[in-house]
Amino acid sequence: MNYKFFIFLFLILINSCSINKTTNKVDERSIKSGFKNNGFALVYDYKLYEKKIISSKLDDRDLVVLQKNLKKGSTVKIKNNMNNKSIIVKVGKNSKYPNFNNSVITKRIATAIELDLKEPYIEITEILNNSSFVAKKAKTFEEEKKVANKAPVESISINDLSSNKKMVKKVNKNKFSYIIKIADFYFIDSANLMIERIKEETTVDKINLKSLSETNYRVFLGPFDDLITLKKTFNDINMLNFENIEIIKND
Repeated sequence: MNYKFFIFLFLILINSCSINKTTNKVDERSIKSGFKNNGFALVYDYKLYEKKIISSKLDDRDLVVLQKNLKKGSTVKIKNNMNNKSIIVKVGKNSKYPNFNNSVITKRIATAIELDLKEPYIEITEILNNSSFVAKKAKTFEEEKKVANKAPVESISINDLSSNKKMVKKVNKNKFSYIIKIADFYFIDSANLMIERIKEETTVDKINLKSLSETNYRVFLGPFDDLITLKKTFNDINMLNFENIEIIKND
């Protein structure tokens, strides 16, 4: 009887230890994220600054992104939506750039995530500072930044940025098809009111409503099968000053 009792106690202790170990693990799935947006990035070039298309200078080697919705110094993850490659970077100072683009990234970032310059479709996600994940990535960021600052530009997977050579442009075999997500609504009546507002205040057509679930309704524009029409419609709808319009791949 005593033998069985001690075995029972031993099993409880083992189980307790395993629970404590699991609790102490940092799971990336528990990373707390804030602002998120999918859209087309603008890859920085000095000529864009000269033409005043972008109001801030960047260094091609910087791990810095310009993003209007986020404060300077914020930590963000930039993900290439075409191949899921990502990099952790910092937000630079406030800057003006075309409304159609969801951010301005450096050539180093574009190279790191193997971005297709013909279709630079990315997701930018803010990583909140109360996440333990940030401390680790911030250290990595600073180490990579030091290496980049010491190295010549040519060593960062970019072929002589000062010459006429360009970054390698990979051919994307996926069909170009995107929608402009206006917002998701809990009530269908709210979604219909949004559609009416768009009809009354703009000349935009291709307004659609999709039921994602019984309590989730999406108002979106499109789909669009060419960049020119997509950009024009995005700029037309931008006059309504919606908080966070997203461009989403229409798979």
